Amino acid sequence: MKLLEPGSTLDGFTIGECIHSGGMAHIYHVRYAQGRPDPGFAMAMKVPRMASGDGAENIVGFEVECQILQVLTGAHVPRFVAAGDLERVPYLVMEYIAGRTLQHWLDAPQPLGADLVVRLGVAMAHAAHALHLQNTVHMDLKPQNVLLRPLHAAVDLSPELQPLDAFGSAVLLDFGLSHHAHYPDLLAEQLRKAVGSPAWIAPEQVVGVRGDPRSDIFAIGVMLYQLCTGELPFGEPQTPAGLRQRLWVDPVPPRRRRADLPAWLQEVVLRCLEPEAAKRYPSAAHLAFDLTHPTQVLVTQRGTNTAPTPFRVHFKRWIKAAGMHYQPSPVPSQQISEVPIVMVAVPYRDASDATLFSLRQAVARALGSRAGARLACVTVIPASLSSTTHEDRSETQLHRRYLAQLHQWAQPLDHPGQQTSCHVLESGDVAHALLDYAVGNQVSVIVMGAATHGLKTQRFIATVPIKVAMDAPCTVILVKQTLPFAQLAAAASDDARLDSAAAPDPQLPGAALYGDDLGPLG
Repeated sequence: MKLLEPGSTLDGFTIGECIHSGGMAHIYHVRYAQGRPDPGFAMAMKVPRMASGDGAENIVGFEVECQILQVLTGAHVPRFVAAGDLERVPYLVMEYIAGRTLQHWLDAPQPLGADLVVRLGVAMAHAAHALHLQNTVHMDLKPQNVLLRPLHAAVDLSPELQPLDAFGSAVLLDFGLSHHAHYPDLLAEQLRKAVGSPAWIAPEQVVGVRGDPRSDIFAIGVMLYQLCTGELPFGEPQTPAGLRQRLWVDPVPPRRRRADLPAWLQEVVLRCLEPEAAKRYPSAAHLAFDLTHPTQVLVTQRGTNTAPTPFRVHFKRWIKAAGMHYQPSPVPSQQISEVPIVMVAVPYRDASDATLFSLRQAVARALGSRAGARLACVTVIPASLSSTTHEDRSETQLHRRYLAQLHQWAQPLDHPGQQTSCHVLESGDVAHALLDYAVGNQVSVIVMGAATHGLKTQRFIATVPIKVAMDAPCTVILVKQTLPFAQLAAAASDDARLDSAAAPDPQLPGAALYGDDLGPLG
């Protein structure tokens, strides 16, 4: 199809300048014609190439993108506006988002710092996770398809003029090769070869398995490797034999190419690049969690090794790969639900043994025996605790003290195949701190103690559990103590007979789980 002329109209859209001309499509700025008000955001029109020499994947990919983009929502994808008739003039009109693709960072003249690489990786992981929750796998993540929004929205500030570390959330582009669990896979039906970009395609895609969200995690791993080293981990193979090598060949360890990279970051990158999908991160949320909490990453030989993998190891893997049969993964949202990130809010004071035991039981039920699930133990301390000048109450000493308590509490929950991490937060607003942590870390389930205030009191005072339950982006489990109140009353009566003058013990199971003014954990 020839280029559209600027100023011409098509189905009520006025064509602007061509902003991209690629192998699959042309993209134009457009606006509504005949004085129709714009939708409140800039628009772009994508017109697929359909010349005689173009492959069938161009038109099939256009059909796939039209089908999928209409059902996707959220800040990590462009908004859909309209689609043209395939029989007449095929086109797709969507939101135009200003920003820079990841390629801009790869083209930087100097190597990127580890902190900047991590921030870019977290942005990509959050965008991929949002997509997977909608049962869609992108299947073609690469630097040109990852757009970073500008940090500043000022109209007169061009994204190209902003510094490298000035960017916002990631937006994923080009869904022509994507897979949606609830729609027919047109590419799998009409094209019998591996589809994807050779440098970033996952091993299971090479052998024709589509729809596994961990394929996107592999592609993110390739881009993280590029950002760290400036090199592609598997080169740019152009033959089927070259593509298949990633089923058994390890890339050169990033720290061999760049010695200043931390071992934990190499651990994360190489885990993303595991040939077997089951050995990668079970979800993009787990990847973002490790990138956000480097001190919680368990560094193995994979992270410390700088020597290339011996030939005999690759030979054994080659033999294994020859007989390996990749299985299609379950529905993406189902797979994510099977490997939850569970957050438990553990009080830092005034918690009885019964309370702590009840929380542990509830967490064990939430985790089950599912391999890949993660437990994040969180306690919130008020900022006033670390403001004292006493040496033994310094901020460092306090954090170590409460971290040690969390580790001790969580020790019985250790289970093979599950990861546990502990975090001490400092805030004067406990509910806000817990909600921020849950949102920032893509938490699936929050487990916390239920307030012991009476119902009449809770009608007038919004307790921290109520605040969290109302505003949480995920499931919230409020835990009551396991000992029946009748037993507590009997125990209290016996104690009263033994010592009628004894004051009530605030550590009894009936004591308040959370503080009065500070709320839960405070």
